[in-house]
Amino acid sequence: MSLTRLERDALGELAVPADALYGVQTLRAARNFAISGLRPLEPFVIAQVWIKKAAALTHKETGRLDARRADAIIAAAEEVLAGAHRDQFIVDPYQAGAGTSHNMNVNEVLANRANELLGGTRGRYTPVHPNDHVNLAQSTNDTIPTNIRLAVLGQLPSLLAAVDGLSAALAEKGIAFDDVIKAGRTHLQDAMPIRLGQEFAAYAGTIGRCRRRLTDAAEYLNDLGIGGSAVGTGVTVEPGYPALMNRYLREVTGIPTLRIGADRIQLMQSMGDAAAFSAALRGLALDLSKIVSDLRLMASGPRTGFDEIVLPAVQPGSSIMPGKINPSIPEMVNQVCFQVIGCDTTVAIAAEHGQLEVNVMMPVIAHNILLSMQLLSNAIGTLSVRCVQGIEANAAMCAYWVERSAALATALMPSIGYAAAAELAKRSVRDGVLIRELVVRDQVIPAEDVDAVLDLRRLTDIGVPHGAHDASAGS
Repeated sequence: MSLTRLERDALGELAVPADALYGVQTLRAARNFAISGLRPLEPFVIAQVWIKKAAALTHKETGRLDARRADAIIAAAEEVLAGAHRDQFIVDPYQAGAGTSHNMNVNEVLANRANELLGGTRGRYTPVHPNDHVNLAQSTNDTIPTNIRLAVLGQLPSLLAAVDGLSAALAEKGIAFDDVIKAGRTHLQDAMPIRLGQEFAAYAGTIGRCRRRLTDAAEYLNDLGIGGSAVGTGVTVEPGYPALMNRYLREVTGIPTLRIGADRIQLMQSMGDAAAFSAALRGLALDLSKIVSDLRLMASGPRTGFDEIVLPAVQPGSSIMPGKINPSIPEMVNQVCFQVIGCDTTVAIAAEHGQLEVNVMMPVIAHNILLSMQLLSNAIGTLSVRCVQGIEANAAMCAYWVERSAALATALMPSIGYAAAAELAKRSVRDGVLIRELVVRDQVIPAEDVDAVLDLRRLTDIGVPHGAHDASAGS
């Protein structure tokens, strides 16, 4: 058997691997764009196949595509959606503008497989042609923007599940650590006491707010511009096509919230909705990176750092220092967050770089948003299970540091005024004497009030320190 077959396109003939489901246009793209060594991300493939299947169902219903061809395209699409032929999608994410190469890769794979199912031969494109039948009434310019929306919405549930798991794990620690009082720190300097549980409950709240921003941004992605064809006007498209496509895409994808876009020209021109969702991913990455950096700080030590919490040991931390354990999971999450922030920068620049009727930078937009979602889903799930759920509080070290905080002088301020409290704090640091000891030794306030004013638990809730005498009274 020949190892290749000859195919022809507008540029001439090319030898295509005989066993390939892709064809001449895909092979040209693979040769032209040997850039990253990466293949298209799975959601980018799946979403394009969703569109092709929905289009075949639509054209079968309208009669524009005969049942024999339509059913073969649908069957080929279902094979891919079931996991088959994934190695046939080979175009580098960094490719020709708009995603024409990716669109044709999918068109050729489905056409060749449909023809096989009908008893035909790969590369002959009869009775099913990649452009005339698989791509009927479609353009790269309306399918790729639709793909981005479908791919993101398809991946959103797994990301939200990971986010919910992390929020719940942090909230559980907020409850478990509610009795652990520790030194607060602002500017990495001593600040008033705070409960360890309060810190973790706040982390949970932060992640919850990130979730709401993600779902708010994703809401706009339900508006589909499919049917816009080449420039958004719908040339070559039947009037009933957008509504039928929306109906079938709901069925095929399982996404019930999809809508017919009110302005297909606008939805083709603008990548603003995708950029807004990417920005919400960046917001999650920013907050998440701050949280894991806090965990690293609180776990620092164990003898020369804060040592306020103990992270689960997941692997040895050093190839030379025996017994060393590092905060490996938070370190990984930091790195993921940095990557996501970089991905969003790429998306923002690419979204701005559209001209007139279409944004040709869509392939890099799709790749970076979907990569960010994949990285965040995996990293957040790992953080929850391999780190947060196993965190323990070192209550003794928390108590040690909070008693040494010079900021405890703030509790005396209502009784002795700001200036005197500031002097007390400076003396504590200079002489190495605890605030509590100075207050007792120098009789700064009546002895019977000391425990009430310096009640650390009370200082972690709203209110004036109990028993304090108002220094401003009568002034």
